[in-house]
Amino acid sequence: MSIYVGNLSYEINQEDLNEVFTEYGTVKRVHIPTDRETGRVRGFAFVEMESEADEDKAIKALDGAEWMDRELKVNKARPRENRNSFGGGRRNNRF
Repeated sequence: MSIYVGNLSYEINQEDLNEVFTEYGTVKRVHIPTDRETGRVRGFAFVEMESEADEDKAIKALDGAEWMDRELKVNKARPRENRNSFGGGRRNNRF
């Protein structure tokens, strides 16, 4: 399982997140999605920790905490939704 971390500064990097989450246990992986067109950070990330207990500690401590002048949104990441490969769907019964 992994942790969703939202409302991040656009200046964030993997080292910053690793440093914060290491206080609550061993960090296995940090993923910061970027915009496909601009390459800019999208304002959220996913952190995977060694154990679920470590993840729970981090979520409890960091959800709602202020960091880099922003109030963090931290919770269990939900599984990615399946999307069709057409990038949308029908609108008004037209493609």
